[in-house]
Amino acid sequence: MSLLDLLKKIPFSTRVVGGLYLAVLVLGVVNGFSIATLISASLHFFGVWAIFALANVPSIQSGTGPNFALPIGIVNGLLAMVLVLAAGFTGIVFIIVASVAAIVFGSLSGYLYGRLMNAVKGSEMAIAPYTGFAITAAFGLVWLAIPINHPNMVFFLGDGLRHQIPLDYFGANLILANFLYFELFGMQVRTGELLVVFVACLLMYLFFRTKAGIAISAVGRNPLFAKATGINVDRSRVIANMMSTAIAAFGVVVYAQGFGFIQLYDFPMFMAFPAIAGIVVGGASKQRANVTNVVVGTFLFQGLIAIVLPVFSRALAGTDVAGVVNQIRMVVQNGIILYALAQMSKGGK
Repeated sequence: MSLLDLLKKIPFSTRVVGGLYLAVLVLGVVNGFSIATLISASLHFFGVWAIFALANVPSIQSGTGPNFALPIGIVNGLLAMVLVLAAGFTGIVFIIVASVAAIVFGSLSGYLYGRLMNAVKGSEMAIAPYTGFAITAAFGLVWLAIPINHPNMVFFLGDGLRHQIPLDYFGANLILANFLYFELFGMQVRTGELLVVFVACLLMYLFFRTKAGIAISAVGRNPLFAKATGINVDRSRVIANMMSTAIAAFGVVVYAQGFGFIQLYDFPMFMAFPAIAGIVVGGASKQRANVTNVVVGTFLFQGLIAIVLPVFSRALAGTDVAGVVNQIRMVVQNGIILYALAQMSKGGK
């Protein structure tokens, strides 16, 4: 088999974004960055974003489509972290307890969201984003009214939780990032985060080889045939959305420790779009997705976003467009998101 034949087997979206990523890598090296520095940044973004992309696999496989209501899971994860911090947990114990609480809260909310998706069959991709927006706005009031008085969590003046809660006050920042951390040829490897992603992807892969996982995939592929074979279609869709929401809730715990702070209020609003773009870049469609799509797509998309700002800042230093580098990054990011959603709307890769 020739190299051209191998390239043809790679989804077009993966080739496009992969080509852009390689081009920016080369530009970075030409402008004095080391490959190790750029790969380190890519691995960092991959480690904190991959769980969000993985959360879309169950919903896509069930036929519900990508989970545009990912903010539902994220606000549940944020609520879990806030309550666990207020209860006095710190360090690795905080990460463990918050993760368990996030999964529980996410599962309960996912059940209700799954029921909603069953009630609006055929319009999931239209209803889901606004559901996520509404939940994010509602929790904005929760963060202001929640009766927590921890001095490192509330505003200095007045009531309500801060927009950002630094985790270093609680000894909980970079817990996973620093676990088994090492450097290889100058490349920083945040082993703990990568291990969490690997285990989560492995569990997802194994789940879709169980009876429940096969049933969910059958429902997504052909719900009428699945119903004729005795599969409870609505139940399978609810289970898939419970999983999706719970994974998203857990994902924000990984995300928060990876950056060292918890972000509240409007933070979850648009988190679904980069996560969905990542999995589509990896080759997923509206009805088919797997862990390979998650790993490949998230690394390429988030890796590109991670390196494009520093590389372009240095490459354009001293020019007339040096002041709009961040705008260039936003154009790249949102352009890829728009392209990914367009590809998904056509059902192609």
